[in-house]
Amino acid sequence: MLSRRVRCACVVALLLSLTASVSASATPQYEPVPAKLVHPRDGLGNVLTKLEAGKEVKIAYLGGSITAARGWRVKTLAWFAEQFPDAKPSEINAAIGGTGSDLGVFRFGHDALQHGPDLVFVEFAVNDGGAAPERIWRAVEGIVRQTWAANPRTDVCFVYTYRVGYEKDLDEGLCPRAASAMEMLAEHYRIPAVNVALRVVELHAGGKLIYKSDEPAPEGVIRFSKDGVHPLDEGHQIYTDVIADAVTAMRGKVQPADHGAKLATPFVEDHWQAAKMVPITESMLTGTWQRLPEDNPLARRFGNRMGALWETTQPGSKISFRFRGSQAKLYDLLGPDGGQVIVTVDGQTREKPVPRFDSYCTYHRIATLHVASGLDPEQVHTAVIEVHPEQPDRSSVAFRLKDPETELKAPKYQGTKLRASQILLLGELVEP
Repeated sequence: MLSRRVRCACVVALLLSLTASVSASATPQYEPVPAKLVHPRDGLGNVLTKLEAGKEVKIAYLGGSITAARGWRVKTLAWFAEQFPDAKPSEINAAIGGTGSDLGVFRFGHDALQHGPDLVFVEFAVNDGGAAPERIWRAVEGIVRQTWAANPRTDVCFVYTYRVGYEKDLDEGLCPRAASAMEMLAEHYRIPAVNVALRVVELHAGGKLIYKSDEPAPEGVIRFSKDGVHPLDEGHQIYTDVIADAVTAMRGKVQPADHGAKLATPFVEDHWQAAKMVPITESMLTGTWQRLPEDNPLARRFGNRMGALWETTQPGSKISFRFRGSQAKLYDLLGPDGGQVIVTVDGQTREKPVPRFDSYCTYHRIATLHVASGLDPEQVHTAVIEVHPEQPDRSSVAFRLKDPETELKAPKYQGTKLRASQILLLGELVEP
C-alpha cells in the first residue's frame, strides 16, 4: 500500500504536468502538493542580471503582518545589498497586517506596481490559510498577471511562511492547503517558490526549535515565536537564510526572460487580473462629509496605503456609485468610534446593517466592506452605502478592556463614523 505522501506526490505530479499544458477551460482540481524547500522553476534571471550589473533594483514585498514586521523583509534587503555591493537595491513595502491576497490583488497596483518593481515577493500562505483554493487562485493569479501585464520582465517569487498547525501537513511531506494552491499556480506559470515553513518544521523535528513559547528557549534551541505565527528575530533569520540560499542557488542558472508569453494560457478563467482600486470622489458623496487633512492623525497613519480619506459622522450620509463588473468592496477603516452602514445594490437592501466595528476595535485599522459579488459582469450595477442612525453594539470588545462598564461610555467608543478612501472593483466604474 502506497503511503499518503507517495500517493499525493504521484497524483500531483500528473496534475501539474497537465495544468502546465492545458487551457483554463479544464478547471483545476485541488490536491495537496509535496513540500520542497526551494522550487527554482524559471528562476530570477531578470533581477539577478540587474543586480550583477550593479544597477538600481526595486524589490516589492507583498504580504501580511509577517512581511510587514521588521524581519525577513528588512533582513533580505540587507542581504541583497551585501551580496551585490555595486547594485542599489531598495524596497517597496507593500505588506499590511491581517490581510490576505483577496485584498492584495486590489491594492497591488497602488501599493507596488506603480513603483516599478524588478522583483515581487508574494507572502500570503498564512493569511490565506482559511481561504478556499479557488479563491486563492483567482486572487494570486490576478497579482501575477497584473505584474507581467505591467512589465513582463519583472520576476515573481512565492514565499510560504509558517504558523502553528501547518506542521501537521509538513511532517507528512505536504504543503498546507494555501501553499499547495499557490504551488499549483506557481507550476503553471513557472514561478520560483521558497517554502521557509518547511525549514522551521525540519529544525523542530531535529530538536533545534520550539514553535511557540513565552519563555526563553534552552541554549542551542531556537524559540521561533511567542504566538505560533509571528516570528521572533531568530525566526525571521531562518526565513532570511533559506531565501538567501535559494537566491544564491539561482545565480547564473537562468538567463533574463520575458514572462509575457505565459499570460496566453490562464490557470483559471475567472482570475482577478482586472481588480483595481478607484478613489472615492466628492461626486459620489451625499450628506455631510469632510476630506481629512494631511495632518490628521488617521490621514498620517493610513494615507500612504489608502490615499485620501473621507469621513462622515452624520447618519444618512451616503456613498453612491455605478459600475460594470462582478464585485465591489469599500476600502475603509474599522475603529472604536465606527458606525454601521446600510448596503443597497441594484435596489436590494441588505437585511441587516453592517458594523464598522468588531472585537479588535480598541484602535483603528484598515478593512474592507463587502458590497457585492457574483454579479453579472456585463451589466451596470448601482451601489449605495448609507450611514445607519444607530451605533453598533460595542460589547464584543469588552473583554479587552480593564473597566468595560466605564470605558465603553467614554467618547472614544461613541459615534456613527464612516471613514473610506477607495472602491475596490472587479470591473470598471461607470460615470453617472
